[in-house]
Amino acid sequence: MNPRSLKSMLSAFLMVSFSLGAAAQEVTLRLVSAFPENGIYVQRLLPWIAKVNAEGKGVLQINFLGGPKAIPTFEAGNAVKTGVVDMAMNTGAFYTNVMPEADFLKLTQISVAEQRKNGAFEAINKVWNEKGNTQYLARMVENQPFHIYTNKKIDKPDLTGQKIRISPVYRDFFQALNATVVTTPPGEVYTALERGVVDGYGWPIGGIFDLNWQEKTKFRVDPGFYDAEVSLTMNLPSYKKLTDAQRNYLQKQLLALESENTFWSRYAIEETARQEKAGIQSIKFDAVTSKAFHDKAYDIGWAGAAKQSPEVAARFKALFSK
Repeated sequence: MNPRSLKSMLSAFLMVSFSLGAAAQEVTLRLVSAFPENGIYVQRLLPWIAKVNAEGKGVLQINFLGGPKAIPTFEAGNAVKTGVVDMAMNTGAFYTNVMPEADFLKLTQISVAEQRKNGAFEAINKVWNEKGNTQYLARMVENQPFHIYTNKKIDKPDLTGQKIRISPVYRDFFQALNATVVTTPPGEVYTALERGVVDGYGWPIGGIFDLNWQEKTKFRVDPGFYDAEVSLTMNLPSYKKLTDAQRNYLQKQLLALESENTFWSRYAIEETARQEKAGIQSIKFDAVTSKAFHDKAYDIGWAGAAKQSPEVAARFKALFSK
């Protein structure tokens, strides 16, 4: 073989080797959403994914597979646990089938930034790693209290005679208020309201317009309670397979995502005004009754948590409370 041919072959080999090496340094993570794609949560997430991919060429990419049509809402948590997908945007209430402790996240009363400082994140991941084969990555929604929405006016915290759509988030609380509870995915609530299958539902202050529920809603009970938690989680083996560079890059982007959470306080104010404009009336109790209503929600929430997992509940309560 002449020197020129040998040089050409060597150059080609080096180019292939470089390409393979570069490819080996880039990982693509498959992500699904437990929420519909037209909703505020996904719409807030998509620009972040685009940013991650634009800045992460050669390091890390995220392939968004879609919402519940890709993986049904209540199966997304198990899809992460088993590695069917790498990541999910989800809420703990939707994957209590994986571990009941997931629902405890609604009881946080301090900011995500504080949770990262006081050890709450480490405590969460200890449980998520051990019981869910999952890494809890970031919380991208906060300051979104839940409310009771109903088409039957009440003058006290009593839902006797009302059929209320629930998720595990507020099952115990609504039952303590004497409601008949009905479990349905979010995508079926509009029809359930339309047909009178339910009289109302529990949901955060934001998001009902994304699902057109305002068309079938007359009242919202104030004050709100708990804090809607929407987070990114990841299959633990997939997380451990990341190189240091990939993990550091992902962490940087996750913290950037959380830094935008100031949006949610403004959004809550805007959505409250929007609901009023749409004709949804606020049901308000006197100050003493309102405080008792709010306190009862947390008392019942922590009592339920303690029944499910006493040690974890005690640990979390100390870290989650003001």
